[in-house]
Amino acid sequence: MKAPTLRPRPKGPTETGTAFVPIGEEARNEAPPAGIDPDRSLSWLRRAMPIMSAHKGIFLTSLILSFVGLIFQVMIPNLLNLAITNSIQAHTVALSHYVWWIVGLGIASGITGYIARLFLFETAYDIEYDLRNIIYEHLTKMSFAFYDRVQSGQLISRANSDIRSVQMYMTFAPLILVQCSMAVIAFGFMLHINVPLAFIAMATMPFVFWTGVRMRKSMFPVSWIIQARLADVATIVDENVNGVRVVKSFAAEQQQLRSLSGAAERLQWGYIKDADLRARFTPMVQNLPQVGLALVLVFGGYMVIHGSLGIGSILAFNSYLLMLQAPFMMLGMLIMMGQRAAASADRIYEILDEQPTITDSPDAIDLVDCAGDVRFRHVDFAYDEDAEHLVLADFDIHVPPGQTVAVVGRTGAGKSTVARLLTRFYDVRHGSVEIDGHDVRDLTLASLRAHVGVVLDEPFLFSVSVKDNIAYGRPSATLDEVEAAAKAAGAHEFIRHLADGYDTVVGERGYTLSGGQRQRIAIARTLLVNPPIMVLDDATSAIDVQVEQTIHAGLRVQMEGRTTIIIAHRLSTISLADRVVLLDSQRVVADGTHAELLATTPLYAEVLAQAAEFEAEDERSHADDADDADDDGPTVDGSGLGAMLDAVRTGGAR
Repeated sequence: MKAPTLRPRPKGPTETGTAFVPIGEEARNEAPPAGIDPDRSLSWLRRAMPIMSAHKGIFLTSLILSFVGLIFQVMIPNLLNLAITNSIQAHTVALSHYVWWIVGLGIASGITGYIARLFLFETAYDIEYDLRNIIYEHLTKMSFAFYDRVQSGQLISRANSDIRSVQMYMTFAPLILVQCSMAVIAFGFMLHINVPLAFIAMATMPFVFWTGVRMRKSMFPVSWIIQARLADVATIVDENVNGVRVVKSFAAEQQQLRSLSGAAERLQWGYIKDADLRARFTPMVQNLPQVGLALVLVFGGYMVIHGSLGIGSILAFNSYLLMLQAPFMMLGMLIMMGQRAAASADRIYEILDEQPTITDSPDAIDLVDCAGDVRFRHVDFAYDEDAEHLVLADFDIHVPPGQTVAVVGRTGAGKSTVARLLTRFYDVRHGSVEIDGHDVRDLTLASLRAHVGVVLDEPFLFSVSVKDNIAYGRPSATLDEVEAAAKAAGAHEFIRHLADGYDTVVGERGYTLSGGQRQRIAIARTLLVNPPIMVLDDATSAIDVQVEQTIHAGLRVQMEGRTTIIIAHRLSTISLADRVVLLDSQRVVADGTHAELLATTPLYAEVLAQAAEFEAEDERSHADDADDADDDGPTVDGSGLGAMLDAVRTGGAR
């Protein structure tokens, strides 16, 4: 069967001086106008101020309109005082005059309040949008070492609930402070009416301030605990959703429920402690102003009885004090929001302050006209920088342009690490990895990874259509190009039989497809990008041997003129290679053709035999896999693998 072909790979450089042009789509969203201040010595709020400043126009308009609306509200009790004094008692001014003024001020206050809240919420969602984009953009820049040690649930929590806490405080705290400024305006009106009574009315304010400070100090550590334990719950839920097949296969539902219950109980403790502190302090903050109301009634009533204060004045004082209750009730909420926002901001800054370890060097150049010459020069590498045990030690190989090399070794020998270093997912400790004579550390990451295509043994598919998954690296690819890549990967036939063909939306991580189907789509995804260098990391491990032969027929055509590194276990996969490199004890112990290594290196035959035995066990354990049986062809039985083992042990050549 003749395999379909895609764009031919050039044999070498075609033109010098060509600029690198990314094939992926450019971001269509508007970038945040500002970011977080990197100065860690600043308070969390000052670090976030650049984001707030970027929206200062609409935000300040909102606050000014809120303040104007408050002035309108505060003027009403004074008008009430004048109405009682001049219209009801002295009859010098018509009562309708004050009625219309009060109605007008009420309407004006309502209009300004509506516009102010509209602008405020627009600012709030703009800030939330900016924070989410800042965090996500930062996460896309982080290196693999970061994701090796960070739980996804923790990241999800910080990108959702923590952002919301910060956004709420940054936008609503100034509004609450503006509301609290009502106290200053009201105090000014009270001073205008009667100075001694004004000071009596505000006598409780120092105690309110003292209580608020105590409340803030007590609530900060509890707020931190709540946000951290929310993240713990999110982590457990995320892992159980993603690992639901493992949970159910081991009937571990009750075990996971106990784990979630424990995390939920710890979170419950934090919420109860938070509620206890609020119950202890909030009533004092809210009700102390009412003590001032009682003092006004006592001393103000005495002044009215003795004729030194009018009835309208004491009614105005009471109205002002009632108006002050709402701001002081919000003051307690402000303190609570502030402590939770501070804890959330610290958790967000933990992510943003961590810098990626793999970045473009200042003088990095684009990789263009890639010939595909790959060289590992005496590479030492360990995933942990402080680890004494190396994953690769003095690893040294050269893959000329257009050659296919199979890397073989026992489990843990460092085979997959070769692919990760070539694409610079990690940096070597000593030595260098070079492409066309350039150290990969001197190349831009975008151009490097555009020229090196990797197919992993555990392919990840997105919850989009099959077409979109294949075209992930080239979103502008036509359907004909997608189908050509699928045919080359042996995926076209089973895709045609899906419910909606190439428009079929796969489930999360592609779990609605079999393992072999996912691997074929992943191969098609890489072939569509048409990289000059391709790495197949055990890319057909889940595919039936007979179907694999069809895929290999297509791959042989695609690998012509393309440098290919195959991380191999199967004898059939190794047959694709021009040359085999054997790894053992983290270093190259043999290098040659398949036949040469069988004849001269007993360890090579031993490794292949061990891999075949594992494959036999794996095939037997998946014999009842209905998806693979239906879609990938007949399952290989023990006799077929037995023949393979015999071929390895007797030194059969490819």
